[in-house]
Amino acid sequence: MLLHSAFKNKGESKYYHTTLQEEKNIAALLEFLKQHTNPETEIIVADGGSTDATRSIAERAGAKVILCSGRGRAPQLNQGAAIAEGAVLYFLHADTYPPQNFEASIKQAVRQGYSSGCFRLKFNTSHWFLNLNAWFTRFDVDALRFGDQSLFVTSEVFKQIGGFREQMLLLEDQEIVKRLRKVTTFKVLGQYVTTSCRKYKQVGVYKLQAGYFLIYALYRLGFAQQRLVRVYTWLLHV
Repeated sequence: MLLHSAFKNKGESKYYHTTLQEEKNIAALLEFLKQHTNPETEIIVADGGSTDATRSIAERAGAKVILCSGRGRAPQLNQGAAIAEGAVLYFLHADTYPPQNFEASIKQAVRQGYSSGCFRLKFNTSHWFLNLNAWFTRFDVDALRFGDQSLFVTSEVFKQIGGFREQMLLLEDQEIVKRLRKVTTFKVLGQYVTTSCRKYKQVGVYKLQAGYFLIYALYRLGFAQQRLVRVYTWLLHV
């Protein structure tokens, strides 16, 4: 599940979630966002066809829920952003919590002239290898930019670059940062988002990270998306 948000010019905000089977996590995250955003913030959940209670929970929490025409991060992100009325979009994974003052931090960055950017990353567990990986996210290097760090971008720039490329089956968040840098400024903010290590627990810390490194290397070498998906599925049995 991914969260998207857009901030209006006068302090109003809009948020977007892309979801799939997130009934165990969505309520707590939506409550956190309501507590740490402007009262006028609108939360929009873009669901990819969950069969659990994700959508009903989100609706009860006061979110606007849309059922997307298809699964996949890039299409859901774009469909969520398409109904935005705000001046800034913010994309966030549903198992990731931003810093409490994230809304103010993003607005300040935009006022300073940064049209896109992200936060640093840390995990919700203490493991030396994950801590080391997270430490590197402070550096402004494209190879270290992934969706767990969240992403903010002005709606004007997002439209200018055509949004997320929906043909991307993997690494859509990595790909969009490269295009953003060609047309605008990008800022790695000094605060941290805190993301879940649940997939690392399921697959194994070293196995999952090795898989990510391999997928990224193959992507940079120009492998087709379909081949990357086959490698990802084979490596991680997903």
